Amino acid sequence: METLDRIDYVPAMTSSVPQLFDKTLRRNFLARVAATRPPFFAQTLAAEIESRLALILRDFKTTLICGPAAGEVRQHLAELPRLGRIMTAAPVREPGIDFVFDDEVVPLAPDSFDCIISLFTLNSINDVPGSLAQFRSALKPDGLFLAALFAGRTLNELRDAWLTAEAEITGGASLRVAPFADLRDLGSLMQRAGFALPAVDIDMTIVRYRDSLSLMYEIKALGLQHALSERARKPVTASLLARAASLYDERYSDADGRVRATIETAWLIGWAPHASQQQPLRPGSAKARLADALKTDEIKLKRD
Repeated sequence: METLDRIDYVPAMTSSVPQLFDKTLRRNFLARVAATRPPFFAQTLAAEIESRLALILRDFKTTLICGPAAGEVRQHLAELPRLGRIMTAAPVREPGIDFVFDDEVVPLAPDSFDCIISLFTLNSINDVPGSLAQFRSALKPDGLFLAALFAGRTLNELRDAWLTAEAEITGGASLRVAPFADLRDLGSLMQRAGFALPAVDIDMTIVRYRDSLSLMYEIKALGLQHALSERARKPVTASLLARAASLYDERYSDADGRVRATIETAWLIGWAPHASQQQPLRPGSAKARLADALKTDEIKLKRD
């Protein structure tokens, strides 16, 4: 493990994978807020990690936490001995980060960690299957991978307001909110990357703000603006921003005047394969009939 004490930024290699995201822009967003990110972000993530690990009856000797605010998350989890020695990584230099590398080029030797926790590093990378496969390789046999990423209907309200406002003012539309992963795809991506016993669940939260501009300010303060390569290059005009904010506040406000924002967080869990893990039974190997267990009659289907 001594070789992992410090690694500087490792750039992405050229790839045939479509470059949907501008990785330089994404790093710039994260670097600007590295020292000023609101503390609730790390606090919320640490609490969620702790609650999910409580369901896993395993202790780990070495753990890697990677993603924005990983150093702060480690501070909150420092008194959780079951994670063992915790190291941290992020796409940019931040307080409390041990090493910095590109999410799609993971410079970790095979079998390096017992547990890897990825926090919103998979949202804006171009090669999600490749990144998952590299994390799986870095796990020791029977090691745990736990990841959080935004999914599905996250910020649907903001996307709707921007698209409508731009269509009204310019007659066209461009993506101001990046698309998020579909729950149905995530499980298959985990299997494709070689994880055993993969599982995915969604945590949906409705967050309320004073107004839509407060929501937009918070996204920027977290460094989580979209960084799509095919983004609009013209600066947002004051009239466009005002119309988008007005539409949001009109359509998605509650009786008290505060507005709603939908956040769907997908939590992925998988294990590096190991002989001790449960294995699916061979088809036809069952020794008891389901009909007997249900105390009912078996109805056999006609064969074509």
